Amino acid sequence: MKKVFCVGELLIDFVAENQGSDLSKAIKFTKKAGGAPANVACAISKLGGRGIFIGCVGDDPFGRFLLDVLKAESVDISLTQLSDTFTTLAFVSLAEDGERDFVFSRGADRELDYDPLLRKTFKDNILHLGAATALLGGPLEKTYSKYLFDALTKEMFISFDPNFRVDLWKDEEETFIKKCMPFVEKSHLCKFSLEEAQLISGKTDPEQACDFMHEAGAKIITITLGAEGTLLSAQGTKKVIPSISVQPVDTTGAGDAFMGCLLHQISDLGNFDPVFEQFDLLEKMVEKANRAGALTTTQYGAIAALPTKEQLEL
Repeated sequence: MKKVFCVGELLIDFVAENQGSDLSKAIKFTKKAGGAPANVACAISKLGGRGIFIGCVGDDPFGRFLLDVLKAESVDISLTQLSDTFTTLAFVSLAEDGERDFVFSRGADRELDYDPLLRKTFKDNILHLGAATALLGGPLEKTYSKYLFDALTKEMFISFDPNFRVDLWKDEEETFIKKCMPFVEKSHLCKFSLEEAQLISGKTDPEQACDFMHEAGAKIITITLGAEGTLLSAQGTKKVIPSISVQPVDTTGAGDAFMGCLLHQISDLGNFDPVFEQFDLLEKMVEKANRAGALTTTQYGAIAALPTKEQLEL
């Protein structure tokens, strides 16, 4: 089984209780562990895979809480760094349909330093780049690009999820697109929401968005479509893979559960050739990943709601 190195942010989600999507009216918040790449690492480990998190948290009670959560999920945190900067916080509100609204207070996640010694362990493994805060400047952004270069030289399977957040990129969407493109060009697997695919490609039609991403260099593309399932595009074929019907209460982490489940299946293959050659295999993988994402929306919180291997097989 391949190792999956997940690079990016680990943070506190303060989830507003008993209110809709207007954070200004929120009074009570529940503390949850969050951060897209950390969620992916947890999803992989929870399914029995080898999830490794590379990121930075504050040397404070919140940072220690986050590390304890990852350890409890059997994520390898040996490469996680501690900073004197306070742990990054996100304030999250939930509407009745489970959709989210974010406000960030950025901190230690940006302080991740590059470690050149990691190249020795990268060979033939998987690198997942979840970009919610990684392209906002600071040491993390430089580190992110260096690990992409290392992954290319060590023949890793590279996956990329832009994790666009409106609050982080208000009036800076063009900058976001420009910074995403080198990762789209170099990644073997790209996962987008419909909004992200349309934004980055400039195409309204999701199939045309896929064509744009393929022309840029992406080999395998998934566009998550909520209850409709996922558009899979690879090897010259496009198909919407249906999901299962659930009653969502919190969509936080659904995309990360999808990504983690998909990467876990790829890591379990032994070599990466089949995903580039067998569309039917990819289709089955995405179908299973859809179930993982859907099940995650039926509970509150991202990491706590991630399904186990046994839950996926029910």
